[in-house]
Amino acid sequence: MYADLLVSLPFIFILSIIVGLIIYLVGRIVAAKGEKTAGKVAPYACGEDLPPREFQVDVEEFLIYAVYFLIFDILAFTLATSLSTPGYLPIVYTLIVLMAVVILMPLRRRG
Repeated sequence: MYADLLVSLPFIFILSIIVGLIIYLVGRIVAAKGEKTAGKVAPYACGEDLPPREFQVDVEEFLIYAVYFLIFDILAFTLATSLSTPGYLPIVYTLIVLMAVVILMPLRRRG
């Protein structure tokens, strides 16, 4: 009876959550506490003081590249897993992906 309880999925899930919380709390207690001084929170790059506005990331351009990465990553996975499958489905999917990239190209140039 107890053996079935110990290997049940809800028991293992609850036990892993409890162990994770204990590790987190012990780490929080043991961790070194530092003070936030002006020098620690100031931006720093190679010894130069940089103003925070001058070093900002363009999120829209990053999003376009992230979408490109996802498209090609999914394409590579699909082609790698479907090479042994005869038929036209991998070719159709590749054409759909290439059309999506062609549609997204003006978005990258507009920004």
